[in-house]
Amino acid sequence: MTTRRSKAWYGKLDKDGFIHRSWMKNQGFPDHAFDGRPIIGICNTWSELTPCNSGLRDLAKGVKRGVWEAGGFPVEFPVMSLGETQMKPTAMLFRNLLAMDVEESIRAYGIDGVVLLGGCDKTTPGQLMGAASVDLPSIVVSSGPMLNGKYRGQDIGSGTDVWKFSEAVRAGEMTLQDFMSAESGMSRSAGVCMTMGTASTMASIVEAMGLSLPTNAALPAVDARRMALAHLTGKRIVEMVEEDLRLSKVLTKPAFENAIIANAAVGGSTNAVVHLLALAGRADVDLTLSDFEIGSDIPLLVNCMPSGKYLMEDFCYAGGVPAVLAELKDHLRPANTILSGDISHYADGAECFNRDVIHALDAPVKPAAGLRVLRGNLAPNGAIIKPSAATDALLEHEGEAYVFENIEDMKANIDRDDLPVTADTILVLKGCGPKGYPGMPEVGNMPIPKKLVQQGVRDMIRISDARMSGTAYGTVILHVSPEAQAGGPLALVKTGDRIRVSASNGTLDLLVDEAELSSRRATWQPDPPHYTRGYAKMYVDHVLQADQGADLDFLVGKDTRPVTRESH
Repeated sequence: MTTRRSKAWYGKLDKDGFIHRSWMKNQGFPDHAFDGRPIIGICNTWSELTPCNSGLRDLAKGVKRGVWEAGGFPVEFPVMSLGETQMKPTAMLFRNLLAMDVEESIRAYGIDGVVLLGGCDKTTPGQLMGAASVDLPSIVVSSGPMLNGKYRGQDIGSGTDVWKFSEAVRAGEMTLQDFMSAESGMSRSAGVCMTMGTASTMASIVEAMGLSLPTNAALPAVDARRMALAHLTGKRIVEMVEEDLRLSKVLTKPAFENAIIANAAVGGSTNAVVHLLALAGRADVDLTLSDFEIGSDIPLLVNCMPSGKYLMEDFCYAGGVPAVLAELKDHLRPANTILSGDISHYADGAECFNRDVIHALDAPVKPAAGLRVLRGNLAPNGAIIKPSAATDALLEHEGEAYVFENIEDMKANIDRDDLPVTADTILVLKGCGPKGYPGMPEVGNMPIPKKLVQQGVRDMIRISDARMSGTAYGTVILHVSPEAQAGGPLALVKTGDRIRVSASNGTLDLLVDEAELSSRRATWQPDPPHYTRGYAKMYVDHVLQADQGADLDFLVGKDTRPVTRESH
């Protein structure tokens, strides 16, 4: 057995050991808690300002039970919590700050392994990024999805139905009173969005990468089985410390490839791209945007919003991620897991109990529905589109651009009766990338212009350097890189320019000759930064582009050196 890390804090019979042990004992811990047993950190993103994670304080109790049972010593600690639906200008601005918080907390405290309690969109990737940079035995327990939303006897889904209802109000098809009455039935319990949004996508990916116990992704937050899973996770993390099963032994290139494949099969969020790229950068795994093309031919198997009609509660009862992995068994790469076995074992004994929710591989919801990478002179470093949530007829399209220079321009003009657009127009939004907003917000699924909504138009091509919610849908081209604020070609687009999109060919081109673009480039100037101090300034100065995961340049990689200097 390797020497436990915690021994440097709690195993010394000197002044430093006295200080570390004595102050911990003011919480009532007895002498034998410091007898050399594994010390397990429970990294908790619980917060009342992060509704998705509001149940994590209770789940931590389950983890502690399991740690004590296995002979470990559990210690819970808080880190920054990112409420996707609550934070301005966007929770993504603070994902890297959470990752710094997690990394430095794990490094500074005398723990041997860590359980990551997260759920809301940015908390899971932020925690994993921080943990990967320290590389201790680590395992994830997710918040779990909310119960299905209910409105007038029908299931309604987080985000997805918000967008639909909102457009119906703008079209005059739904009253404002009815819209507001749906609000209370949307979120009926603790947990994350019950659509296959980014939170449930990341939980599904975590499970498909073998970073959690099986069934972690889909068990509802309020299901007693999630508490049992937390208990079992507490037991397992102690065993992982004994086995020295570090995060780097699970975060391998094949595991990332399995994540891409699973994301395609579940109809997962486009946000998975930036999070996986950032995590790979921390784990020293060579993952690029091109690797996501391995998911292009994977069929959509999970019939959940926004790509289908069901919700995560239904997905759970139908068999969850293990049932999906059973269908994908011939596509998955051999990869180690936190259970010290191949990921294929996560599908052992898995059954599907509802084929309308989880389709068979030979009878999918949609064929070849994985995320597509687009490149061309408008996105030299790449852009992303989600065909499973798009209108098929728009995946091959050429049209004139109508340009919004920034988010304020879009909001001020999108409802103009005289806006010169048709259903064939391509809407372009600038200034919403990592540097430009800053933080790369979920505004890429721009509203359809009101005049077109009233004519019955519900989708059109939209292009931006922004992201969109995993709960959103439409023919939306995202993550255009380089972004406009960094001087990418997107900055040069003018209203009236023609743009050609081909999802089948993976191309995105601005049909303007190079001489004209050179002339525009010569006079272009970036917008003044929105922030000139604090973390946000550091973020703008150091953030990488979307195709590199939008991490901070100085955080890429890891530092596993032991901490040798004492505090006193």
